[in-house]
Amino acid sequence: MANTCVVGLQWGDEGKGKIIDVLVKDFDIVARYQGGSNAGHTVVVNGEVFILHLIPSGILHAGKECVIGNGVVVDPAQLLKEIDELRARGVTVGDNLRVSDRAHVVLPYHKQLDQMAEGRKGGGKLGTTGRGIGPCYADKMARNGIRIADLYHKEHFKELLKTNLEEKNYLFTNLYGGQALSWESIFDEYCGYAERLKPFVCETVEYLNSAVAAGKRVLFEGAQGSLLDVDFGTYPFVTSSNGTACGVPSGVGVSPKALKRVLGVLKAYTTRVGSGPFPTELDNETGEHMRQRGKEFGATTGRPRRCGWFDAMAVRQSVMVNGVDDIALTKLDVLDDQPTLKLCVAYKCENGQLKAFPSALATLVKCEPVYVEMPGWMKDTSGVQTYRDLPAKARAYIRAIEEQINVPVKMISVGRDRAQIVTKR
Repeated sequence: MANTCVVGLQWGDEGKGKIIDVLVKDFDIVARYQGGSNAGHTVVVNGEVFILHLIPSGILHAGKECVIGNGVVVDPAQLLKEIDELRARGVTVGDNLRVSDRAHVVLPYHKQLDQMAEGRKGGGKLGTTGRGIGPCYADKMARNGIRIADLYHKEHFKELLKTNLEEKNYLFTNLYGGQALSWESIFDEYCGYAERLKPFVCETVEYLNSAVAAGKRVLFEGAQGSLLDVDFGTYPFVTSSNGTACGVPSGVGVSPKALKRVLGVLKAYTTRVGSGPFPTELDNETGEHMRQRGKEFGATTGRPRRCGWFDAMAVRQSVMVNGVDDIALTKLDVLDDQPTLKLCVAYKCENGQLKAFPSALATLVKCEPVYVEMPGWMKDTSGVQTYRDLPAKARAYIRAIEEQINVPVKMISVGRDRAQIVTKR
């Protein structure tokens, strides 16, 4: 199996964790390349639910190496909590996990700044998770960040921390009317984290490049979704990193030539968490029914996801930007009891129909979806194991999606469990 990137093509929550879990048997290494603990990848194995925020989904498979790349922002407390929880459930976490020493560290002042800044926005909230991801990436880009490698040089770490906290405390007390933080307590806490993480920390860039050169097969795992990409998503209602396949080379330090295949993951309908434009949103009983049937509540925050019809207009942009080769379509079973389905094939705006997904937020919020309707199949698909056993109307719906986005669907998920997967040959 060629080196592959698994990337979400909507606003996140497409089911990437399950798809990676299904694919990982054909790979040697799973490498996470961006995002932070704002991600929530859910994998269900024989009814047992695992929710992973930082550790790649491949950790659930014996003999697979997992890498947290330099493009990820790491909350040490969250990472150690995940390690402890996985070990308590019998999952091996040891020399099968490597954490980049170049990855930036999420600190308490990032979380406090995230929450205070979001609270100050009032009705203009972005809908962040409040886990400090955006402020950590902001410090990285402003060249004020603290990397994991810095934690092992205590005097250097102390000076960086004191300098950063002086600025942050000024904001907390003078702009937000909050309490200042103590550098001493943060220093002691994070030195303790550094000692516990030491067995996992290494130079992952060299490790991954050597593995690729040796012919090992790497599965690159993205977080969030392409429509949340900081450059190509619905800005400013986006995440703070490149969740598209474009983020792989910079997020793990391998050449773009190492990436041979891009597998896009799509829900059979559309969801979004938090604020931001959503042209096909169903703020009605149908949308609520999708939410309950699909268990559409955030794995990280528990927030209810907004639900709507499949948006081919938005997905076409994601396909283009990522150079998608094939598709894994998830949650088809959620639509089993819908008598009529709608596919958004275009947007209607004040100047007529649009030919491309708009970059301007002011345009997108005025767009109305142009739908085609299809009959639902009204049959239970959760136990289907082969493509030909799917109802004919379900296969017609899949073909319609393929025609709209011009990419073949190769895998169909018909339930939460690892075993509920149909391969289209």
